[in-house]
Amino acid sequence: MFNEYLKDIKTYEAGKPIELVVREFGIEPQNVVKLASNENPLGCSPRVKEAIAKNTHLASLYPDDSMYELKEALSKRFGVNEKNIIIGAGSDQILEFISHIKLNRTSKILRSAVTFAMYDIYAKQFGAQIVTTPSYRHIASEFIEKINAQNPDIIYICTPNNPTGDASKKEDVLAIIEAAPKESLVVVDCAYMEYVEDKAYKLEPKDFLNYDNVIYLGTFSKAYGLGGMRVGYGIANENIINMLYKVRPPFNITSLSLLAAVEASKDEAFVQKSVALNRQEMHRYIEFAKKNGLEFIESSTNFITYLFDEKHDSSKIANSLMRQGIIIRDLASYALNAVRITIGTKEQNDKLFEVLAKEI
Repeated sequence: MFNEYLKDIKTYEAGKPIELVVREFGIEPQNVVKLASNENPLGCSPRVKEAIAKNTHLASLYPDDSMYELKEALSKRFGVNEKNIIIGAGSDQILEFISHIKLNRTSKILRSAVTFAMYDIYAKQFGAQIVTTPSYRHIASEFIEKINAQNPDIIYICTPNNPTGDASKKEDVLAIIEAAPKESLVVVDCAYMEYVEDKAYKLEPKDFLNYDNVIYLGTFSKAYGLGGMRVGYGIANENIINMLYKVRPPFNITSLSLLAAVEASKDEAFVQKSVALNRQEMHRYIEFAKKNGLEFIESSTNFITYLFDEKHDSSKIANSLMRQGIIIRDLASYALNAVRITIGTKEQNDKLFEVLAKEI
């Protein structure tokens, strides 16, 4: 009755919402600490809040489908032409568009061993084969070996990587791109790039515009604090963008989402404040890990991954914390005995450290 490819797809497991903890454990909403979905703990820019409050009438109107103001803002920010930009309902939607223009039942995608789950979900919707490297890190030699052996249609480079947090050096990303066949589309997924400090790991869309087969993805969901507004973007050469527009539905983000992204793009001070808080609190997570003998993955994002030994079970720890009003992300579904924790405010992190210390 339904598409046969859907049988093998596991539904994407999103971070548990605050409402679930309130319903199931009777904890007051204000006492729940959500550190599971990598949202900005500072919320969004005051400019965004003010603009939405003044323009609630836009909820009944379709957005400007050209998205001119947002493209103009991104064009100035990255030094690219507006014709090189496509906007999506989160960068996830652009991943879906990419799958539509590249995949069928004879296709292959290539990714690292542990990375964003939606790459697989979209691939399986088209009956495509999934090829992985041995490591969760994006090791250029491993990718190149698989590229030569498998000739994939899409190559995913997620940097910094979700859910592990590690980033790839620019030289390694370029090495993978140079090794890719011209018919392969290389997706450089950079949702967390604003948090990267080291210039050797810092990527910009214009780094890839000279390639005919590379697209850079970014989002307003993380450092800009617009996770609930669902606004992402893709930047690539005009031919790729034109092909993506063939599968883009009209009005694919809302009027208020568009307004929020435009206003957020005008407040870089808020982004820098968010990044600075993240950097400060990340050091505390590293110190907590060292103090408590926890292994962790060095992170270039707004989250950290703690890896447990056989003495601890990530699912039991995550469930215990949730019963106490702290939501973190269990990575058992990625075949990892690990948890991913969003870096929160000082107060949120204080509570997390207090409770987690008793569990380990």
